[in-house]
This record gives sequence, structure tokens and C-alpha cells, in this order.
Amino acid sequence: MENSIIIQKQENIIELAIIQRIHEIRGVKVMLDFDLAEQYGIETKRLKEAVRRNVRRFKGNDFMFELSKDEWCSLRSQIASSKRGGIRYLPFAFTELGVAMLSSVLNSEKAIDTNRNIMRAFVALRQYVLNYAELKHELDDFIRESNSKFDQNEMKFDALFNLFDEYIAYKKELEKPRNPIGFNVNRD
Repeated sequence: MENSIIIQKQENIIELAIIQRIHEIRGVKVMLDFDLAEQYGIETKRLKEAVRRNVRRFKGNDFMFELSKDEWCSLRSQIASSKRGGIRYLPFAFTELGVAMLSSVLNSEKAIDTNRNIMRAFVALRQYVLNYAELKHELDDFIRESNSKFDQNEMKFDALFNLFDEYIAYKKELEKPRNPIGFNVNRD
């Protein structure tokens, strides 16, 4: 039982490390070639070679695309300074489908295990986003309902304050000195 808990914690740590390497580019969640190569335990150059040898498997932007210079510069500023040094070629960005396709290109035990972990990370990230969206929807409903109740209470308070103002005005009217009614003996 303890071993399974330890294994589960290790898998969660691996998933978190992978999730931190998933970026959103062109509105799609992707992993970059150098991060994938590191996960697979191979050189980035070898990963790119394998992809180029099997380019038919990666046709279409829904599997993989090469970053533009602007995208790379923007992303590089987000991920801070790199231990990788300068890059001669722009990185490939692999979508979830592209990462799955990599498992057929990189067919080793390490690649298969790594692919499992990466797929789990993509699923965990998608679940997080769905949960966030659901929570945001519930929060929006709560705020809308609270505002409605606030508006209703504000109207009630306004009515109460108006009544209170009318009561104060009535009390002041009662406290004004009045002309005496009837015959006054002290007239000059």
C-alpha cells in the first residue's frame, strides 16, 4: 500500500513538471521540441531528425508546427534565460496529438513511459481548465444573484430612508410653534 502511494506521488510530481513545460501558442497547448527531447532522454537534434524522417505523420498544424521568430522571442522572454544557450533553428511545437504521434516515431521503453506521463499531464491540464471554467461559471452566477439581492435590498433601504425622511419632516412640522387657537387675553 505504501509503495503505491509513493508511486502515485512520484507520478504527480512528474505530471506537474511536465505541465510546467506546456505552453499556449496560437491558442493551442503545446510542448516544445527541446523539452520533449529532455523528457525522452535524447538530443533535440535527434528528435527533429526522427520527425523529419516521418514528416507524413505530422502533417497539419493540429500535430506540430514550427514557431515563428516573433513567437520564439515572446516565449523565450516568458521562460526566462535558457540553460540551452543559443538556438540555431526555431523550435517545433507539438500539440497533444503530435506528442501521441511521437510515440510511434520514438519507439523505445523510455519513449513509451514518457509518452504516458505526457498524455496524463495534458489530460490533467485539460481537467484543470474545465474545473476552472465550471468554478468561474458558478462564481459568476453567485455574483449575479448577489447583485440582484443587493439591488432589491437597496430599493428597500431607499424606501425606508424616504419614510424616515418624511417622518423627520413631519416631526419638525409638529414641533413648530403654532398660533394659539381661541380667544387671547394678552393682545396688545
